[in-house]
Amino acid sequence: MLNPNLDEIQLTKDDYERYSRHLILPEVGLEGQKRLKVASVLCIGTGGLGSPLLLYLAAAGIGRIGIVDFDVVDTSNLQRQVIHGTSWVGKPKIESAKNRILEINPYCQVDLYETRLTSENALDIIRPYDIVVDGTDNFPTRYLVNDACVLLNKPNVYGSIFRFEGQATVFNYEGGPNYRDLYPEPPPPGMVPSCAEGGVLGVLCGIIGTLQATETVKIIIGQGNTLSGRLLLYDALNMKFRELKLRPNPVRPVIEKLIDYEQFCGIPQAKAQEEKQQMEMSEITVQELKQLLDNGTNDFVLLDVRNPHEYEIAQISGSVLIPLSEIENGEGVTKVKELLNGHRLIAHCKSGMRSAKALGILKEAGVDGTNVKGGILAWSKEIDPSVPTY
Repeated sequence: MLNPNLDEIQLTKDDYERYSRHLILPEVGLEGQKRLKVASVLCIGTGGLGSPLLLYLAAAGIGRIGIVDFDVVDTSNLQRQVIHGTSWVGKPKIESAKNRILEINPYCQVDLYETRLTSENALDIIRPYDIVVDGTDNFPTRYLVNDACVLLNKPNVYGSIFRFEGQATVFNYEGGPNYRDLYPEPPPPGMVPSCAEGGVLGVLCGIIGTLQATETVKIIIGQGNTLSGRLLLYDALNMKFRELKLRPNPVRPVIEKLIDYEQFCGIPQAKAQEEKQQMEMSEITVQELKQLLDNGTNDFVLLDVRNPHEYEIAQISGSVLIPLSEIENGEGVTKVKELLNGHRLIAHCKSGMRSAKALGILKEAGVDGTNVKGGILAWSKEIDPSVPTY
């Protein structure tokens, strides 16, 4: 309800006290706080972006907040997902988020959708809300959220994060561009690493999530200039902000319905190719690798293709580090050939994905090898718990 009948909305005595710092701002005042009280916002995800976003929306006095998430709290989340706590590890994120929101603002209505957002349910879930805030971390869901917002004419407050860099903008607002104007086509699967693969600075999530909350509040109270038509780029490592102009593409395809976004982003095709490669690739389990190491077998080279800083965190004794990036640029291929010297090759990484990719490249260069299924995570879980997981 972005244009409510404000005469029908009353603030309570507690509202006046709670939001006093808003009320004395001329740009917010009584009218703005009433708008916040009757506004409804749907947050997709309660992760790194959703956590600070939800905290500040609740504190600002948003009357109704919807949360879509189907994940549980993991210890590795706590470095950046500040709405969750240690006592909630293993429990649903949406329950953890609701509990914290109601501690901040017991007058907020919190709707929970413990489900994956899909083409079948997106329109029904999004329809009742004034604004959608995208806190997701994958391309299929971003395209789905965008297209649903276009079909329902809802503002889409967007943010993304990776390592030390973040982006924020507002899509589909007052004739402005939408996500497809920024990314007409999705990148090939696997080309853009996830935060689980590449890492992310915890406080970066707070900055971008708070920017999203700021834009949401501005849209509701109708004040200031939003990021619609502007993509804000943030470099935390060098503490720099930049802006890029975004314009609607006049020849972009018209969005008429929701589609299969996994298919659109090439996920099934990539999985099929990956499964085919795994079937064709020689594999051993971590138990079999341990037996080889225990037997003192010295007819193989154990290759670790992770990054150097990962190797510092955890390693399997006797492994040799040649990062995947070096194998991809050809330099590592030469190193591997020199290293083997007639020995057979066994490769591993964190989970088995990157080492499989490395072995595929090496096979094209005439070097056959065997992949360690599950990588060092499986080694830590099933063989040596003293090896840290990350």
